[in-house]
Amino acid sequence: MSFLRRRKGTDSSKSQNLRCNIVKEDEKNNLYESPRKESYNSKKSSCWDSCCWFIGFVCSVWWFLLLLYNTMPASIPQYVTEAITGPLTDPPGVKLRKEGLTVNHPVVFVPGIVTGGLELWEGHQCAEGLFRKRLWGGSFGELYKRPLCWAQHMSLDNETGLDPPGIRVRPVSGLVAADYFAAGYFVWAVLIANLAQIGYEEKTMYMAAYDWRLSFQNTEVRDQTLSRIKSNIELMVATNGGKKVVVIPHSMGVLYFLHFMKWVEAPPPMGGGGGSEWCAKHIKAVMNIGGPFLGVPKSVSGLFSVEARDIAIARTFAPGFLDKDVFGLQTFQHLMRMTRTWDSTMSMIPKGGETIWGELDWSPEGSSFNCGAKTLRNNSINNTDQIPNINLANMKNVNYGRIISFGKDVAEAHSSKIERVDLLDSMKADMLANLTNCDIWIEYHDIGDHRIKAVADYKVYTAGSILDLLHFVSPKLMARGGAHFSYGIADNLDDPKYQHYKYWSNPLETKLPDAPDMEIYSMYGVGIPTERAYVYKVTTATDCSIPFQIDTSVEGGSEDSCLKGGVFSADGDETVPVLSAGLMAAKGWRGKTRFNPSGIPTYIREYSHAPPANLLEGRGTQSGAHVDIMGNFALIEDIIRVAAGATGKELGGDHVYSDIFKWAERINLQL
Repeated sequence: MSFLRRRKGTDSSKSQNLRCNIVKEDEKNNLYESPRKESYNSKKSSCWDSCCWFIGFVCSVWWFLLLLYNTMPASIPQYVTEAITGPLTDPPGVKLRKEGLTVNHPVVFVPGIVTGGLELWEGHQCAEGLFRKRLWGGSFGELYKRPLCWAQHMSLDNETGLDPPGIRVRPVSGLVAADYFAAGYFVWAVLIANLAQIGYEEKTMYMAAYDWRLSFQNTEVRDQTLSRIKSNIELMVATNGGKKVVVIPHSMGVLYFLHFMKWVEAPPPMGGGGGSEWCAKHIKAVMNIGGPFLGVPKSVSGLFSVEARDIAIARTFAPGFLDKDVFGLQTFQHLMRMTRTWDSTMSMIPKGGETIWGELDWSPEGSSFNCGAKTLRNNSINNTDQIPNINLANMKNVNYGRIISFGKDVAEAHSSKIERVDLLDSMKADMLANLTNCDIWIEYHDIGDHRIKAVADYKVYTAGSILDLLHFVSPKLMARGGAHFSYGIADNLDDPKYQHYKYWSNPLETKLPDAPDMEIYSMYGVGIPTERAYVYKVTTATDCSIPFQIDTSVEGGSEDSCLKGGVFSADGDETVPVLSAGLMAAKGWRGKTRFNPSGIPTYIREYSHAPPANLLEGRGTQSGAHVDIMGNFALIEDIIRVAAGATGKELGGDHVYSDIFKWAERINLQL
């Protein structure tokens, strides 16, 4: 834009008008001038700056409030809270210390996916100054400072599933690895603090941190993590008078430790060489929290379109904000490219096929959950009665077996009225060359419009056809995953093929250890609508966008409907359905079965979700949500009692609110 300086002696109106006309003409020329690369880059840079400033502002406010909270005397927030809610109850650790409980069995924590910290040990030039700084967990400062560099370093090699050249990101060690996910957001911290109340300290607690992005066996190949867990457990038993450990895995850590128990028995080089008696000698109990034993439908939507219910809703409120259309951020494409290198995500694809998850017109849950019911604050460790049955007379049966449906009519129609194309025939067709000029490559860019149309024309996918779908849209991911994970039901567990590590994290294709004195607990929240199936649509936004999205415009039509925002919900903890968390303990491992030949006692401990009564309660002490349950007083008390020496029978056996035993009866699982 021209810039005119004022000269001496040129103050006449004629000169001023001339200058104004020149300025206006110059502005007009610039306004209608064809876009230049410099102006585009300036606009793009401005958008990036605005986003970074906004995120920085939010984080600054959060840190200021956190600082204010931590600097004020502890008596002030406690006084305000007690004035509103009444006297606070003693935390479980204080309560049980008064009862005389003290430290007994060492405890081992196994964190789940995304909750463990990761730090940088080697990186590219863009990551200068980040040596041993957290890339995952903590403040996430580098995410908004240099997002593309961060995504590059958080990704694994798309061919090997291991480190890309020149990059080493490793798990943080010690209890700090997963005590807090971010400042003020606890994961294991509350449980650790309560164990400390009865005498536990770092020598009797061990955080089995691992790189949760890797496949389970690759954590041993790259970092020898499984060997380290074995050695640390042996050391804790030896230095604590021979007391066996109590292992407490959470979320995907449940599957990781299931893999470990088979690895530690297996002979080298594939296994740890501990022999068939290792678990019996070293483990008192495995107390699984929120375990996705049989997978989660949420993983399917994550791999298929990088979505879950919350992300899909956010996308609806701000269409295009996270895509290329507005700011050029291409957030979803970067996220898909990054997460599809994390092989661990494939461990949570639903297992057991239609036998477990249901068919086109049948599912074990049917319509036995009222998604609109209000949760009562009745979660007490002394309450072993089930929640009264809900009147289901007016509730519509839900086709939960249809994990993905293209259109509401397809999701609700009888299977005989659905016309479908043959997906396998479409898979055999040659893929068209990618003619689009996409900045961020993802596998969808290679499959062609005809294949995308074929995916939608197949219309409905059950747990039996989900694997074909994922092979169809993400062949590289599934090629790696097929070498590390399996999703079937074993016909004969004595078949030598099941000695391979790809089967070890699937409870339907492996046996529990020969350890009849060991106990296994399935501990999880109930009473929260949890993602179970999805209604999708094909998008036509841009050539380089992800072609499938959850159709958030689809609603069930009533307040109590389990179809909201394109997502069918069932009972669970908001992430893991009850069916996945509880079926093995309710049926697959109950008594002596082919999956549990030594008859290890199994117990179900459910915690009915009760949200906090007010903001002063934080995330609540009776929460059943997938992560917030780690602060549930009833769950913490159960864990401390077992760590102090109690058995499952002394806890009161099963503590069940859901219909898991009814659903188990409907599933034809050969035992």
